[in-house]
Amino acid sequence: MRRRLVVVASALIAVIALVGLPGSAGSRMPSRPDDLGEAAFTAIILRATPAPAPVAPATGLDAAARSAGFLSGVAALDEEASGPAVPNARTSKKVPVQDGGWKWKTPRVTLTGYATFYDNGTTAMRLPRGTTIVICGNSGCIERVVNDYGPIMKIRIVDMFRPDFFKICGCGGWSGTTWVTVRIY
Repeated sequence: MRRRLVVVASALIAVIALVGLPGSAGSRMPSRPDDLGEAAFTAIILRATPAPAPVAPATGLDAAARSAGFLSGVAALDEEASGPAVPNARTSKKVPVQDGGWKWKTPRVTLTGYATFYDNGTTAMRLPRGTTIVICGNSGCIERVVNDYGPIMKIRIVDMFRPDFFKICGCGGWSGTTWVTVRIY
């Protein structure tokens, strides 16, 4: 059955090809080249931009149509003798005095409790991801963004990445927990 379909399809394609081609579909004799005259090889120069049109002199403009610095054709360019006044000394402006340090903005909530560390590179707290917190310990404070949910045990309030933990801990490498204050912003 399948061979019959293949034979019928190929015959149909051959018939369509013969009907669609105008005349014989073979090689032909090459046509005689036409004689090209000298005019075909003359140089043609085209301008890239059109030539500028001549500008007619502006005559008859009323004074309202002219700009403030209008110069007529006979006016001479002349510098003003008296220019703007040049200041003799620098002007002084009062700059507001700022204290040398910086201040944290007021936190929404402040928590105290134990912090621990673990090695997966995240800061975990029972807060939504993306919450900004400041964790303060014996050695200082760091600002982090909560990017994991935890800790599981209720006595701890935050799990930290190991380098962050020891940065704020101020304790030896043997320590596993430290007392911290967490400000939630």
